Amino acid sequence: MNIAIIPAAGLGTRMGGATPKQFLMLEGVSILIHTLRKFAAAEGIDEVYVALRAGDIDRVRLDIERERFMRPLRLVTGGESRQETVMRALEAAPPKTELVVVHDAVRPFVTAEMIGQVIAQARKDGAAILGIPSVDTVKQVERQVVLGTIPRERIVLAQTPQAFRYSVLREALARAAADGFSGTDESSLVERLGHRVTVLMGSDRNIKITKPSDLPLARLYLAEERERNTAKVQG
Repeated sequence: MNIAIIPAAGLGTRMGGATPKQFLMLEGVSILIHTLRKFAAAEGIDEVYVALRAGDIDRVRLDIERERFMRPLRLVTGGESRQETVMRALEAAPPKTELVVVHDAVRPFVTAEMIGQVIAQARKDGAAILGIPSVDTVKQVERQVVLGTIPRERIVLAQTPQAFRYSVLREALARAAADGFSGTDESSLVERLGHRVTVLMGSDRNIKITKPSDLPLARLYLAEERERNTAKVQG
């Protein structure tokens, strides 16, 4: 069994305002639901686990009921951090789970192809992520002083989905908890085990909506996505 975990327990403080970013609306539908639509329709995903703050579970349950997804979506209570949130979702998954795909709740433009690619690679290597090359020069700094320039050919900007064998991610989360280590993504936890993580090419369109200036671009991408889907149906 392959499962997807969508951590959606964050407050989204960078966006500003009282509404967490995953619940902001795009064309009348929350960003979270746009994201869940992609995973509910993706081949290779058997169940989707959405990890939320306790106070958000009822509202998301109603949204999911209105959507009438064909694939099972399980709601679980998340933790104080992303790592704890993912661990709680992992603990709720059935023991027969083979692969786990973790995806940011606010990346609604992920494609079925991206999901399929990381699943296939993780089945082979045990861990796979998406990443895009940096087009900017990257500086290493300390206290506003440049220490050096990092060659761009050695830099990728990590994206989700990230896919792992269940046993690998479970061990990585447990080790991080025992060591008091906090990573910025699941891959960073797996890397600490010395486990190989394969990077596949992501997409500039697979944006993470985190600040107000991201919303106009998201609306544009959504309109283009709907135009393509309409053209497919009519064609």
